[in-house]
Amino acid sequence: MAKTRLLRPLAVAAAAAVLAATGAVPALAAGQDGPALPTPDTAGVQSALRATIAAGAPGAFAVIRDHGEEELTRSLTAGKADLDGTPMNSAWRFRVGSNSKMFTAVLVMQLAQEGRIDLDRPLRDYLPAGTLPDGWTMTGRQVMEHRAGVYDHTNDLLEQAGEETTSAFEARIRSTVYAPADLVAMSVKHGQQYPPGSRYSYSNTDFVLLGLAVEHLTGRPYADVLRERIIEPLGLGQTSFVVPDQRIDGPHVTGYLTNDDRTKPLLDSTEQNGSWVWAAGAVISTAEDLDRFLTALMAGGDGGLVSDDSLRQMEAALPTPTAKISYGLGLRRISLTCGDVYGHGGIVQGFQTQSFTTPDGQRSVVVFANASNNGSVTQGLMNALEPAFCGKKPATAKVAPRTGSAPAQQNQRTVQHDQGLPVVEDTRI
Repeated sequence: MAKTRLLRPLAVAAAAAVLAATGAVPALAAGQDGPALPTPDTAGVQSALRATIAAGAPGAFAVIRDHGEEELTRSLTAGKADLDGTPMNSAWRFRVGSNSKMFTAVLVMQLAQEGRIDLDRPLRDYLPAGTLPDGWTMTGRQVMEHRAGVYDHTNDLLEQAGEETTSAFEARIRSTVYAPADLVAMSVKHGQQYPPGSRYSYSNTDFVLLGLAVEHLTGRPYADVLRERIIEPLGLGQTSFVVPDQRIDGPHVTGYLTNDDRTKPLLDSTEQNGSWVWAAGAVISTAEDLDRFLTALMAGGDGGLVSDDSLRQMEAALPTPTAKISYGLGLRRISLTCGDVYGHGGIVQGFQTQSFTTPDGQRSVVVFANASNNGSVTQGLMNALEPAFCGKKPATAKVAPRTGSAPAQQNQRTVQHDQGLPVVEDTRI
């Protein structure tokens, strides 16, 4: 059974600034002069969590945090944190996968604010010599938007023909240490995939390149820059980047890799080397720290991470081939029935997370499951976002039939309901 707990969160590190979304769907916001946020439909969220477990995840949780005059956290858990039967715990640490891209994007925007990188110049100008071939002119902005034509190196690591997902994981992921430059070289050998800026194609290599730019421009290891510029200033005490160490220190959820052959048991993939996704996906954190990070980010200049102008650039999301999903500079925008939300998803072997916030940072939602390589699990988590942000859908009103009229079912006043969010394109990683 899922349980709901009302908690008082830690003080938020930054004040929220009201920002308007750029899409056609109205922005979710809760300013002093605006409407209150919808009350979350916790029953709907719990239903999505139960569906996530039914799809094959040992456990799942959702953490909904509201920031305002009264801070309120709703924590819903379902299932188990491990196959030994430990109840799921929404306060524990986990691998956040591609949510890491938001952290890397913030570092790049900070360097842009300092005049150390021009996002509209070729990114190769800000990388070690030889990282990208001559003639590869994609800009930093195009790379951040996944519109650079860079092949995703993880395809080579995970899509070997004739191998089970678990075999590929054990052979190339769990213990193999990759240098970031080698990941880029793996991608480059496939050549440029399309003219930069001409279309969207999600690529983890894009954010490996951005991590390399951060190191090259600062002269510091990525992990140190992340700690000094984001983790320590925001007090993210449960967030770390420990590549190439395999362990997750402290209380944490156990992650499980779903075998391609569903008759075979789940594989404990908790201990793994994150170098294969590096700056694109190797951060470890908690729901509370993700909330603190998102709240500070959406506060713009008042949050201490990026300026108002940088935030506007990050939010300037362009459409993707996936309905209701747009992508900006390291930020994904999802259009819900009640407005737009910003954040990212993350799937790294054994762990799935969706982390999103309203444009003013007044509500964040983090949903999580401890199984990957299962699109039905991903869909369950996506289906938790609508009820968490938008609340309960209006009930269908039925009208009694009049004598001689059509059957009652033809006289129902129905409401057009959202049919659920599609699974996004980073489902493998």
